[in-house]
Amino acid sequence: MRNNDLKPETLAAQAMGHIDETTGAVTPPIHLATTYERAPDNSYPKGYIYTRNENPTYDIAEELLARLENGADAMILASGMSAAVAPFLTLRPGDHILAASVMYWGLRKWLIGFAEQWQIDLDFFDAGNPETATALIKPGKTKIVWIETPSNPLWDCLDIAWFAQLTHGAGARLCVDSTCATPVLSRPIEHGADIVMHSATKYLNGHSDVLAGALITSKDDDWWRRIRRVRSEQGLVIGPFESWLLLRGMRTLHLRVRKASENAQAIAEHFHNHPKIDSVLYPGLPTHPAHEVALKQMDGGFGGMLSLRIKGGEAAAVKVAANLQLIHRATSLGGVESLVEHRASIEGEGTPVPSDLLRFSIGIEDAGDLIQDLEQALATL
Repeated sequence: MRNNDLKPETLAAQAMGHIDETTGAVTPPIHLATTYERAPDNSYPKGYIYTRNENPTYDIAEELLARLENGADAMILASGMSAAVAPFLTLRPGDHILAASVMYWGLRKWLIGFAEQWQIDLDFFDAGNPETATALIKPGKTKIVWIETPSNPLWDCLDIAWFAQLTHGAGARLCVDSTCATPVLSRPIEHGADIVMHSATKYLNGHSDVLAGALITSKDDDWWRRIRRVRSEQGLVIGPFESWLLLRGMRTLHLRVRKASENAQAIAEHFHNHPKIDSVLYPGLPTHPAHEVALKQMDGGFGGMLSLRIKGGEAAAVKVAANLQLIHRATSLGGVESLVEHRASIEGEGTPVPSDLLRFSIGIEDAGDLIQDLEQALATL
């Protein structure tokens, strides 16, 4: 069968069907070389020059990502932050960025500093009221509109198709951070996005042992090639071993994401209206304000991320986290193990995150065990 006839689950599980030509190995090899030999005529007939530009170990992971997202091309980078900042590093002084007010906190802080240093015009629209973006976009001047959906850590879902129409009408490009949805549940390019970004450290790898990022483009155009040059010239490249581990992780992506989504849905439903919880923030609940948008652009589940707002405020939230026995207190998300974090204290001064909020990355453990752990922790209040 041709790859074009195969389902995404099959392509991921079989690493695009790659069999090593030299050995017949069903696991793709790692290419550690940093440089490649020229032909006698001084050309590079095999297409590889230097690992800061490209490496054969990247190829299968990038090909798989492009297929999973229905994109024209993909590149993997050294980290999620590397992937996030690369499109912005193509901008010039005087250009305008429009971004959602709720996004990954590290990127938001970086954008503010970057815009100030490089005289970039930057506006944040209210993620809870996305129509505010209409008054802030600047036709001809806005170059990038950046959204994250579902957004961390309130899990609002922004309408990608609506933002694509707004963005393209102003002559700008729409970039979507789809880290928490993954291509298993949502494919933003199908809804009009120009670039999809992933912190591949999270669900794409899924084992909490790789730092990586990914970008996927809807078309291989001049802007995309400029971003590729940024990766090379800024040295935002992933190591071959990390690239190999990333591909290893993606081979179980569909199984992991679907199980984590099932677990998160079960937990959200169990604790909805719990006497010690003010609210459960999860787009899979019909009561979540973004539920209808999530239904429109997510397929097969609503992800493994959810947040609980604990009655009693910050002290109660921190106490619940402290008394969890199975769910680990740790930064990051998207691994096979469940994690909890009190985001407000992590983000510090100026955070928009409520102080009573606990963010959970739900893993692939037994859902009943996770629910029992949360119940015993809540019982300490």
